[in-house]
Amino acid sequence: MHDATAVARIQRKFAALDPVLDERSRRHWAASEALEWGHGGITLVSAATGMARDTIRRGLVEVKQRLANPQLPWLPRVRQAGGGRKPLRQTDPHLLAALEALVDPLTRGDPESPLRWTCKSTRRLAEELCRRRHPVSDRTVAALLREAGYSLQANRKTREGGQHPDRNAQFEYLNTQAQRFQRRGQPVISVDTKKKELVGDFKNPGQEWQPQGEPEEVRVHDFKDPELGKAIPYGVYDVTHNQGWVSVGIDHDTAYFAAASIRRWWEEMGVRRFPRATELLLTADGGGSNSSRSRLWKVALQTLADEVGLKLTVSHFPPGTSKWNKVEHRLFCFITQNWRGRPLISHQTVVSLIASTRTRNGLLVKAALDTATYETGIKVSDEQMATLKLKPADFHGDWNYVITPRKH
Repeated sequence: MHDATAVARIQRKFAALDPVLDERSRRHWAASEALEWGHGGITLVSAATGMARDTIRRGLVEVKQRLANPQLPWLPRVRQAGGGRKPLRQTDPHLLAALEALVDPLTRGDPESPLRWTCKSTRRLAEELCRRRHPVSDRTVAALLREAGYSLQANRKTREGGQHPDRNAQFEYLNTQAQRFQRRGQPVISVDTKKKELVGDFKNPGQEWQPQGEPEEVRVHDFKDPELGKAIPYGVYDVTHNQGWVSVGIDHDTAYFAAASIRRWWEEMGVRRFPRATELLLTADGGGSNSSRSRLWKVALQTLADEVGLKLTVSHFPPGTSKWNKVEHRLFCFITQNWRGRPLISHQTVVSLIASTRTRNGLLVKAALDTATYETGIKVSDEQMATLKLKPADFHGDWNYVITPRKH
C-alpha cells in the first residue's frame, strides 16, 4: 500500500495540471501516472484525484493502444456534441431536497454552521434514496453532501455523559416538536446558563487592539473579589427570530433564577414577537438549574405558567448532549467572541458587552442585571408535586412534559 506522501505528490501534480486538461487528456494523464506507479497505481491515482477507477482503466487501454501504435490518429473531438451523462441535478431535480430531508432531522449542532455533520453513512443514505426512487451511488451522495456544506469529522471529546440508547430518538422528537410549534406560530426557545464569570480586573482570554506595548493590565491571580463577586448569565434564545435575552444574576444559579430569566424574556421580548401565543416550547439541558430531574425546576415552571398564562411544553436534551443546545451555538459563542480580551470590570460592563453582541445574520441580544437573591437547598415535597398540572409525554416523560396554568 502506498503511503500518504505518494498521494500528496499526485494531488500536487493534478492540482497544477487540472485547469488546462480536457476530459480525454485528464484521463490519459491519470493512466500514465497509474502506469508509473505500477501495481495498485489505479487505486492510488483514484484516491488522489477523485477520478473513478473505470475512467482510469479506460485511459490505460487508450494509452497502451497509442504506445503500441503511435501512428493512430487523434480524434478531433473529446466527445460528440451534447454527449455524456447529464448531471443528476437535471435528471432528478428533487434529489438534493430528498437528501436534505433524510439528513437534517439527525443533524447535531448548529444547522447553519459551515461544517455540518451527519451520523448517517453515505452508503445508507444512498440505499434509502434508492428506495425512495432516487437512484444514486454513495460517491454521488458524498459529493452532494460536500456541496451542501457537510463534512466528515472525527470524534471530539465534548460528551458529558454516557450515550443514552434513546439519544437519537429524542433528537428526532425534539426536532418534530419545534417544527410543529413554529408552523402554528408558537414560540420556541432554547435556554441554559452560561459559564459563571468573575467580575473585576481579571484576565479574559483573547486579544483586542491596543497601542503598541500598552496592553491593559489585569490582576496576576484570579481570586474572587468579595465586593464585585461573580456574574451568572442565563440565556434565552428565540429560535424562530434569532434573538436572545440574557439575565445576569449575582447570587445563585437556581431553578427560580432560571424561571425568572424566562419570564423577563417573555415580558421584554417574547410577548411582542408572539402576541397571539398560547403555548411555549422550552428546550433545555438535562442538568443544572433546569435539570430534568429537578423538582424545584418544575415547581418554578408551574409558577411561571400561572403568571404568564402560557402552556409550557418542555423537552430536555438527552444526557451528554448539552453542547448541541442551540443557545450555546447561536448566542453564547458570539457573546464570548464579543468580549474576548476585555476585562469584565463590573456587572454593568458584563451587561453592556452582552447587549452589544451582533452577528452578520442579524442576531439581536438584550440583557439586564438581576439583583435578586435566590435561596438554595429548597426541598419540594410530594404534596407540592401533587399540586402541579404536569403531564408527562408518552415518549420519555422524564424528558418531555407539559405544564398547564392552574388558573385556566
